[in-house]
Formats: sequence, C-alpha cells, structure tokens
Amino acid sequence: MYHYLVYNFFNKTCFPFTFFDCETFNVLRNYLPDELDNSAKYEFDKNEYLKKYCPNGDSDKKCETDLDKIKAGFLCLFEQIIVNNIDDLSKEQAKAFIIYIMIWFNYMLNLKNVNDINNLNDFYIKYTENNTDYEYCKTDGIDCGSALKDKTGYNNFKEFIEANKFLLNIKFEDASKVYDSFKLLCNMFYGVNVANPNSEEYLRIANQFVEKYKELNGYSDITEDSPYYQVLSTLSNDYNNIKNECRACQSSNFPTLSTYSRRSVIKNTLISIAFIFALVSIFLGIAYKVNNKELKNNFHYIYVNVNKKIIRFLTFYISIRYLDFGNDFKNNI
Repeated sequence: MYHYLVYNFFNKTCFPFTFFDCETFNVLRNYLPDELDNSAKYEFDKNEYLKKYCPNGDSDKKCETDLDKIKAGFLCLFEQIIVNNIDDLSKEQAKAFIIYIMIWFNYMLNLKNVNDINNLNDFYIKYTENNTDYEYCKTDGIDCGSALKDKTGYNNFKEFIEANKFLLNIKFEDASKVYDSFKLLCNMFYGVNVANPNSEEYLRIANQFVEKYKELNGYSDITEDSPYYQVLSTLSNDYNNIKNECRACQSSNFPTLSTYSRRSVIKNTLISIAFIFALVSIFLGIAYKVNNKELKNNFHYIYVNVNKKIIRFLTFYISIRYLDFGNDFKNNI
C-alpha cells in the first residue's frame, strides 16, 4: 500500500515514473544499517516480515549472524521491489532494480566483512546454486514466473544472476561507490524538496552524484564487455530521466553526465594505432635487412606516408569525437 502512495506522490511532481525501491531500501536500513557507525533502530527478528526470510529453523526462524540478515534482506528486496510489483514495472525498471539490489548485496558483504565471502561469485557458488529460495517467483501464492520473464527475460532471480555474472566480478570498493551513487539518486527523488529542483540542496546532491559517476566512469579499462558498463549505463539513464523530466516541468540547472569514458576510448584507440606503428616498423626492419635497395625505398615510402595519414586521422578523430569544436561541427552537419 505504501509503495503505491509513494508512486502517486511522485506522479504529481517532476517524476512521472516509479522509483519506490528507494523507500524499501530505507526501511531495511532501520533494521540493517548500511554504515558501520550507525546502529539499528529496530531489532531485525522483531519484524515478522523480515524474519520469514531468515534461514535458521522452520517454525521459529531467526537471523543469528550478519550473513543471515544480509541474505534475508537480499530476498526481501527482490520480493518487495520486483516480485510484488512486477505488473507495474517496465522492462527497464525491473532490470535496473535487480542491478541495484545486487550492488546493495555486494556492498553489505564488504561492510560487514563476512569472512568466507570475497565477492558475489563466492556467495553464488556457496549459497545460491542449490538454494530453492532464488528459483521461484510467487505473488500471494500465485506463480509470477511468466510475468517476470516478460519483464526481465528470466524466470527467477537465480537465472538473472547466472546470465549477468559481470555483476559478480565488480570489486567491493567499486560496489561501494556505485551504492553511494544510487543513494544520491534516491535523495534526488524525495530526500529534498522535489517541488523545487532549483533549490541549492537539490543541485548540491546532483553535483555529488555527477562527481561520483565521473570517478567510476574515469577507469581506463571500461569497455562494453566490462562489469562496470551496464551499471554505469543504469546510473546514467536514471539520472538523465530525472534531469529530463524536471526540465519538462520547470527550469533546472542540472550538471551533465559524460555518457562514455573518454580516457578508455582514447586509450583503446592509441593502442590500436601503436599496434599499426609496430607492425609497419617490423616490416621496415625486415626490408633493411634485405639487400635490395628498391625494396628498402618502397618500405620507407610506405612507412612515412602511413605515419602521416594515421596522425592526420587520429587528430581529426579526437577533435570530432571529444573536443568542443568537434561537437559544434557534428551539430551543424
């Protein structure tokens, strides 16, 4: 009931799309804090709804360890955010929320320093592969596997984890940065005066998010195949949705996100160019070892001309792709 009240509230302001998962995370933090210097406001096992996800015992389940509580919170988030609202979520929302849940889980394992878990892949191998809790999708006792498959492409949470193992490989320290970015997005939705997106506090939070995102996006090894790419894409899409919707209803001076890692693209381009230079140099070296003046001259001519063309192309490419006058050039085509 409360989730839909949150949805309707945002529907009347700048944000005509659902982001009620923030409230579920906030409620869980009251029982399982996400900061070491914060203590729980309420006892975890006193919440009958959370308690049903605890793994110990049958009739009187109880979460005895931090890992028990994290696993229970993990299942609770999945059921509350995804399963119970599957009919109201778009495909993009369902996939994005699953990513946020897995990032929360990764972050919490690190925060609580669970001894036998080094990353999500360790958890998957030890606790998920043979655990039926992750294999079913039910809403009020009714199977919702077909609806979940329609929205996400997967019948259950376990299938999603297996098909998206890039999330298992994200380093703990980076998961912390992504989780902080997600919390900032939540604050942008309802933590400040959403009716006035031009407020100083609102823009301060937006700038904090952009700085966090830039830090993650600045890694030199990000490619479309890296575990960070889809996470960054999800964060940027949600941020830009907020930005675009606020501009539609009233003026807002939101900072802009970079949609790609310039350092990564430039690095990969330079590596390719360096490889070409090395290849040409090898052939030129072979030519000089061969006792044939005409062959030497031909290789030298090719090397010099290819060198010039590559430099010209690289200069033009970088100017068009990354520099301001390149953007102006593209906009005026």
